[in-house]
Amino acid sequence: MPDPATPPGSRTKARVTAIPGDGIGPEVMRATRQVLDAAGARLEWEEALAGAEAFRRGIASGAPRETLDSIERNGVALKGPLETPVGYGETSANVALRKTFEMYGNIRPVRELPGIRTPFSGRGIDFVVVRENVEDLYAGIEYMQTPGVALGLKLITEPGCERIVGLAAALAAAEGRRKVTVATKANIMKLTEGMLKRVGERVLMEHPALQHEHMIVDNCAHQMVIRPEQFDVVVMTNMNGDILSDLAAGLVGGLGVAPSANLGDRVAMFEAVHGSAPQIAGKGLANPTALLLSSLMMLRHIGDFATARRVEHALYVTLEEGRELTGDIAREGPGASTGAFVDRVIANLGRESALVPAREYRPIALRQWPQVTWSRAVASREMAGVDVFIETDQDPETIGGSLAAMAEGSAFTLTAIGSRGAQVWPATGGHSFLVDQFRARFLFRTPPEGDATTAITDLLQRIGREYRWMHLETLQRFDGVAGYSVA
Repeated sequence: MPDPATPPGSRTKARVTAIPGDGIGPEVMRATRQVLDAAGARLEWEEALAGAEAFRRGIASGAPRETLDSIERNGVALKGPLETPVGYGETSANVALRKTFEMYGNIRPVRELPGIRTPFSGRGIDFVVVRENVEDLYAGIEYMQTPGVALGLKLITEPGCERIVGLAAALAAAEGRRKVTVATKANIMKLTEGMLKRVGERVLMEHPALQHEHMIVDNCAHQMVIRPEQFDVVVMTNMNGDILSDLAAGLVGGLGVAPSANLGDRVAMFEAVHGSAPQIAGKGLANPTALLLSSLMMLRHIGDFATARRVEHALYVTLEEGRELTGDIAREGPGASTGAFVDRVIANLGRESALVPAREYRPIALRQWPQVTWSRAVASREMAGVDVFIETDQDPETIGGSLAAMAEGSAFTLTAIGSRGAQVWPATGGHSFLVDQFRARFLFRTPPEGDATTAITDLLQRIGREYRWMHLETLQRFDGVAGYSVA
């Protein structure tokens, strides 16, 4: 990383992979590069392809090999919006890029911008959403259990939680922030979301200068709307962070002015989070503010804090003046063209906004994770039983009687049957809507000694004589603590 104290003119150029993207992407990329060049940013651009055209060429990930090689080589990318055309591709190119380079941290600043009026203007909103970026349901592991029942695996790992909370703490330190809020749904998902809560509390105890709190994520959404100024840094799992970061952007003007960064150990990608807006593509109407703000995060990442500040304030002054703003943020009239907006920002280089509170940025001190297969050592583990998922249209009493009889003479006893998370056998009262997928919980009569594979195989063979089974989960205790939810 360049020395921030080195005069910009004497620095070597940093090579950046530029991915213009789709729709208005090429226009906002061109506009952003014009401003950065005019500001004297020492950058060398290497343009690359991703998105719709890549899908049309039959590239399933939406990112050609040469694009991946460019990102790997340069370590920094600036990306416009990407789309997946209907009928092409089976995944998001954005997700594919994040996973390929293990960009585990998504950073979404949420700051009130001068001149952009919202119902929350004047509240001094200034916080950052830090979203885990590669795990959770976005791992994309899904199955059809029956023709009408789908299953998605929510994967949350201890090192994934440790990394993302560590990033949140490092970002808070780099930006002089004082509080980190860990927002989870741990009251319901006690093992998955609960892991972020437990690990987050442990990690943040190592940062005594930071205040920290836990908040249930639905309350966090509520609090963002009624009192957003209470937040400083908010860290969440992938899906929660995806949803609430968009909500947060709406507080300060929407996705058209929302920047973001994706950070990993070796690669960082900065992108506008808005869509490709094909309806206005090529008409000179696009607002480049989101990508321009994302490029400022990129400049700080490579150590060019001075140029980032210069461009940031030129943008703020332009927004304050209210002249030559694009139609989506213009205060009156149809708005200016993209080119006119860019010219105005460039003309304001060197001017400082008096309305935006100063914030000093420092490099984010990220822990580098070793390239090894992580594992958690335990003193003891015990196999308690198995959950077997079966497909049938029988009623619970019939299923219970049949499975209990099958288990006779095996190593297991049937203890419960559930449907969509509710126990339906033995009956507990109430009413459950039944579908043709049931979870049958079998516990060992006595804890097995050694490998339990033979006993489990025997049970599955017994079940398979009458029922179609499609999924199995082992029930384990680690150091005496149950590693599974109650029936």
